[in-house]
Amino acid sequence: MVLADQAVGVPGKKLPKVISPTVHAVIDYATIGTFILMGALFWKKNKRAAIAAFSCAAAEATTALLTDFPGGVADVISFETHGRIDAALAGATASLPNLLGFASEPEAKHFRIQGLAIGAVTGMTDFTAQERESEYDAA
Repeated sequence: MVLADQAVGVPGKKLPKVISPTVHAVIDYATIGTFILMGALFWKKNKRAAIAAFSCAAAEATTALLTDFPGGVADVISFETHGRIDAALAGATASLPNLLGFASEPEAKHFRIQGLAIGAVTGMTDFTAQERESEYDAA
């Protein structure tokens, strides 16, 4: 987790918080679709990369569906916790090629780029926006 904090947490604090909870949900579902598409494309050539892509899609989908935000189905985890999970997923996604032994293959590039993208989205998301909206609605 220390690496994830260094890679996502510290730079993330310096990024502008311009992504709302709704936009974050849309990006999450687009990311899930990308992982599913790439898993299908990788299937014939590289089964390890395909399984990694499908696993990332499942992890991202589970997180999105269980989050208390627009696009979530069950209010099991808070949006702030979702952000912490996304930070970990960014690091895990980028390191999967090394863990599964396809780091030197072309498919590894997809996971490294997706890891950076997830980290950037996480760093630019305003995870407290939803709380402020709730406070205004209550007043």
